[in-house]
Amino acid sequence: MIQTPAVAVVGTFDSKGEEHRFLKTRIEERGIPAITVHVGTRRPSPFPADYDLYRQVIQQRGSVLTDRDRAIEAVIAEARSLISDLYQKGDICGMISAGGGTGTHIGVSIMAALPLGVPKVMVSTVASRDMKPVVGTKDITMLHSVADILGVNSITGRILDRAAGAVSGMVQKQWKPTGDKKRVALTMFGFITRAAEAVKACLEGMGYEVIAFHANGTGGMAMEELAGEGYFDGILDLATHELADELMSGYCRGIGPARLEPVAGRHIPRLVVPGGLDCAVLEFTRHNIPENLKDRSVFFYDFRSAVRLSLDETRFIARQLAEKLNQDISGIKVLVPMKGWSEADGEGSPLHDPPAQDAFMKTLRQLLNPQVPIEEADLHINDPAFAEIASKTMDQMIRRIA
Repeated sequence: MIQTPAVAVVGTFDSKGEEHRFLKTRIEERGIPAITVHVGTRRPSPFPADYDLYRQVIQQRGSVLTDRDRAIEAVIAEARSLISDLYQKGDICGMISAGGGTGTHIGVSIMAALPLGVPKVMVSTVASRDMKPVVGTKDITMLHSVADILGVNSITGRILDRAAGAVSGMVQKQWKPTGDKKRVALTMFGFITRAAEAVKACLEGMGYEVIAFHANGTGGMAMEELAGEGYFDGILDLATHELADELMSGYCRGIGPARLEPVAGRHIPRLVVPGGLDCAVLEFTRHNIPENLKDRSVFFYDFRSAVRLSLDETRFIARQLAEKLNQDISGIKVLVPMKGWSEADGEGSPLHDPPAQDAFMKTLRQLLNPQVPIEEADLHINDPAFAEIASKTMDQMIRRIA
């Protein structure tokens, strides 16, 4: 067993061996141990690696892994298992990799096996692209290589050295959270910021630690994932807006099926509020309204605008929410602010639409298991008094199972 936890330098050494050896050297020169893991699928590592998965996977199963995609999948699976095992044993404290399109895919797929807080640095030629599909919910640091990664030169060497410095600094953690407070996950987004700030203050006044998640698609899924890992004592789902944007392909789309569904293997009280379910947020301004939306009520915000959901869309969201919550009704409660669900739909606001809200409530009451309490508050979601009610309700739900 390694005496001091090391940084795992993981990469396709058959194509980028020089660069990964450089990373290993630059990390070790900073006083941090480093181990090497070769995950290339074309040939063995050109230098002795601590773990050569080409020899362990590709050569041993060569007749089965003749297709490149299958070979890559097999190496990723083996590497994820190896990296997880090394971390659990205390042999590694972080991971770094460098690569192009395929190397980035391999690297981040392996990094995803490490838990939250473990340093993960990916030097990538494609980091300037949309990284949401590959980074997902993980705390991966992406560093754009600027130049292509083909040897160590005066440009790539500078980038790789900074990456080595980044992961070396990250593994030398100094800060530790203080106290042992119960933790509440809180979802929020821009249109209910005042509500989220007030809820946070109320819950903190009760002695809770509040961890907020931006309900932007990835944020909601990250919250669900961490809930499954046991991070939270309660979930205050103030912003369920992602359902609307998923339906309308809006700005905060991208949730998976697990959003708002039971947390597998855990009983976590969840207070559900229809925050932002009045609208979908789409990327257009008052100067370029799409033709198919010109008859809709619109709240112009910045480079995005909120579109009021139609009656049919509103009923669909209510049905979807009921179906998700009905899967496990234990520890579920719904709290509805009857004077508006975002800054866009309060009385006098562009998206104010009482019939749509009534349609939502009627559908939800018809389809939601009657054992799930639905409480109405004669307040707007951004009213301070609503934050007090939501916070006290969350506190009661947590205490009930404590």
